[in-house]
Amino acid sequence: MDRVALRGLKARGHHGVFPKEREEGQTFIVDLVLGLDTRPAAADDDLTKTVHYGIVAEEVVDVVQGEPVDLIETLAERIAQQCLSHPGVQEVEVVVHKPDAPITVPFDDVTITITRSRR
Repeated sequence: MDRVALRGLKARGHHGVFPKEREEGQTFIVDLVLGLDTRPAAADDDLTKTVHYGIVAEEVVDVVQGEPVDLIETLAERIAQQCLSHPGVQEVEVVVHKPDAPITVPFDDVTITITRSRR
């Protein structure tokens, strides 16, 4: 399986369990690795035979900016399902970063990583 990666997609969302997170929102960063067979697209040099990563990026931003959820696990699942809605995508790895998580000690980042497939 071939891989198409998008790294560092940024969007502001209102996800979290605390009222301040819901009210003020925060930046979420998403990394994706899409698993698909790119040979048909490469053989014919045809965008319609692969995944249009620009469209995927826009859809992921829409999910992050969309309906709030409590958990980044839920957000990651929604993103994964959106990616799998593209016919050629057979699997996806989603990493959701929450660098402004409400943690009381110094930290660099909080992430959830999930892998989903059509199987």
